Amino acid sequence: MHEGEHEDRRRVPRQDADGRPAAAAVPDVRPLDGFTVGVTAARRAEELGALLERRGAQVVYAPALRIVPLSDDAELLAATKDLLDRAPDVVIATTAIGFRGWIEAAEGWGLGETLLARLEAAELLARGPKVKGAIRAAGLTETWSPASESLAEVLERLLEEGVRGRRIALQLHGEPLPGFVESLRANGAEVVGVPVYRWMPPADIGPVDRLLDAAVGRGLDAVTFTSAPAAASLLHRAEERGMRADLLTALRHDVLPACVGPVTALPLEAHEVTTYQPERFRLGPLVQLLCRELPGRVRPLTIAGRQVEIRGQAVLVDGELRPVPPAGMALLRALARRPGWVVSRADLLRALPGAGRDEHAVETAMTRLRGALGAPKLIQTVVKRGYRLALDPRVGAKYGDG
Repeated sequence: MHEGEHEDRRRVPRQDADGRPAAAAVPDVRPLDGFTVGVTAARRAEELGALLERRGAQVVYAPALRIVPLSDDAELLAATKDLLDRAPDVVIATTAIGFRGWIEAAEGWGLGETLLARLEAAELLARGPKVKGAIRAAGLTETWSPASESLAEVLERLLEEGVRGRRIALQLHGEPLPGFVESLRANGAEVVGVPVYRWMPPADIGPVDRLLDAAVGRGLDAVTFTSAPAAASLLHRAEERGMRADLLTALRHDVLPACVGPVTALPLEAHEVTTYQPERFRLGPLVQLLCRELPGRVRPLTIAGRQVEIRGQAVLVDGELRPVPPAGMALLRALARRPGWVVSRADLLRALPGAGRDEHAVETAMTRLRGALGAPKLIQTVVKRGYRLALDPRVGAKYGDG
């Protein structure tokens, strides 16, 4: 077990039909067992996915964009030559991959040593520890780095120092920098943008379309975003397919949108989507946030003497994970909206995805659901009326009997 991983598990005791602890041991329940999470990252997607899977999640990979290096791009070459001809007073490095790419591109053009000399002579600001690592790997030392890892703190420092008449090189990284450049220029600075890479649509749009279908169909419990361009790209693709309104509704109500930080969240929040963000803008804290938020949305129920949690695409019965087919989950969710109340076959039929008008589909799906749960008594058949969750009398009294 990895260090700290014991914090991500909790042991749930198994009970018999009378609610007493049973002798058989039950595997530990991981916080994301039963939940399905979409990953839109183009970079470090496997690392994020591994963290999620280690905590029990099913992961749907759908890179919403791809990074195109600009080593052969005339724009980057022109910006680099401009800075070599007229040295900058300040250089702001925003991402490690971008800074390394810039140095590598300059070396390919035969300008590496000259660029390093210019950077060494300038006030070199690093947005965060990873950028500092890239700077030091190039044989340089940063002048300063903000504790918050925020460009807002960088801007505040520069404005306090005074920027009038100063030449500032800003490494662009594909994400919006609202007001940053404008504030510097309004206070008299000359700002030179250094475009080290561009975001492009993914070469294969299929995984993105499948993620969109799953989100709109509530087959996902959360979607993670690690860059603003990925969020913007997903929204753009949804608009192309005529499903942006449905996607936004899903993200506002049922599918948790988890963003690594406030800049990443901007495209979503511009559409009135409330996002969830960790206090530290890192993959680990992002995963820990999901480990708290997703289980926190589940209301445990005591049904027929068993502890039941309806989790995303699976069910915990006395702490044992029971995968349930999509049709069965649709029925179970319909029953759980009013625990203990009778739900008619007609209403359950409407809840089934693509079931048509044959109520026999309800009976077939119900049989499979009971089998998947491994506890047929959890769901009672009410003759000529429908089905209900068999809440214990002391619990069902709170809800009524339908």
